[in-house]
Amino acid sequence: ENGRCTTKLESMGFRVGQGLIERFTKDTTRFKDELDIMKFICKDFWTTVFKKQIDNLRTNHQGIYVLQDNKFRLLTQMSAGKQYLEHAPKYLAFTCGLIRGGLSNLGIKSIVTAEVSSMPACKFQVMIQKM
Repeated sequence: ENGRCTTKLESMGFRVGQGLIERFTKDTTRFKDELDIMKFICKDFWTTVFKKQIDNLRTNHQGIYVLQDNKFRLLTQMSAGKQYLEHAPKYLAFTCGLIRGGLSNLGIKSIVTAEVSSMPACKFQVMIQKM
C-alpha cells in the first residue's frame, strides 16, 4: 500500500514536471549539453518552484548528479526528530517525479532518488540513462 502511494505521487510529480518545463523553457535558448540542463534545473526551475536555488550540484561526469538542498521547503515544517527521518522520503516522491518529468521533457531519461540524512536537508541523486 505504502509503495503504491509513493509510486502514484512520483508519477503525479512526473506529469507536473513535464508541464512546468514546457512552460519555463518556451522562451529560452537550446541547452548545450546535459550539464547545462542540470544547471537550469538547479537555478531557474528550482527557484520558480521552491523560491530558492539548489545549494549544491555535484557530478561525477559519468551521468550521475547530486542536487543538495540544505533547507528543503517541503521538510522545513517537520520536526527534526529521528522518528520523522524515516517518513521524510515519502514527502520527496513528488519532487523526484518533478525532476524526472522535467528532464524527460528535455530529452533526458533518468532515475531520481532522494535521501534525507538530517532534517530539513536532502539530496536528490539523478542517474542519467543513456539511450
